[in-house]
Amino acid sequence: MKKILSLVLAIVMVASMAISFTSCKKDSDWEKVEEKGYFVCGITVYKPMNYFDDDGNLVGFDTEFAQAVAEELGVEVKFQVINWGSKYLELESGSIDAIWNGFTYGNEADGTSRTEYVDFSYAYLNNSQCIVTAKNSGISTQADFAGKRGVAEGGSAGEAVAKELSTQYTAVAAQTNALMEVLSGTADFAVIDVLMANAYVGKEDYANLEINTAYEPEGEVYAIGFRKGSDLTAKVNEAIAKLSAEGKLNEIAEKYAADGLSKDAVIPNIGK
Repeated sequence: MKKILSLVLAIVMVASMAISFTSCKKDSDWEKVEEKGYFVCGITVYKPMNYFDDDGNLVGFDTEFAQAVAEELGVEVKFQVINWGSKYLELESGSIDAIWNGFTYGNEADGTSRTEYVDFSYAYLNNSQCIVTAKNSGISTQADFAGKRGVAEGGSAGEAVAKELSTQYTAVAAQTNALMEVLSGTADFAVIDVLMANAYVGKEDYANLEINTAYEPEGEVYAIGFRKGSDLTAKVNEAIAKLSAEGKLNEIAEKYAADGLSKDAVIPNIGK
């Protein structure tokens, strides 16, 4: 009887260890990425971070940055265009592995820290929100925004600024949509990332728009968002630190200087 009981206990222990090992493997995002051979970045489309060139190829700072990290890790990267307001749902559902698209390390419009929803990588670019209006808008002080129609991408850092400036606020699907609202006259001002504004405002179709300095929000930084507790964060951070030390991020920034991305925006000595 004792031998039978010992055998049963031994089987249970082995089974428990197997289940425990399987669970550990299942909970490792990095091992899932290794097994698949790629990770998926959730993005929206805008210069200079992720956008399509004239040949239909996805390019941009974040695009090439993610590709460089993937190469360093020995895997590939895929990009999935998402609704920015649903970014956390996309991440938690597993349809994407990272929010990598000019993602601000900061708060949501309701004041909740984004660290409640994601684990952040090292910060890699300096940014700020900025106000875009039509030229000769007549908005010259912060008080002038009261009662004006403001727009910003839903779920973006700009949403909090737009709500602060005016009660007449509407969320739109993308930052490019926000610019179009101002261009068409259906909004008086838009709040977007300054890196994007430098790429679009005052040029080509957006020649009649300008960055309005009546109100200048505080600076912020970009980082990559991963699932809470994900071991992929540490792996990507290792790659980021190495690429930073090798000058790769400055090299990519210089490539997109024509799109308004200054090399000075790159945070030096990442991971030090």
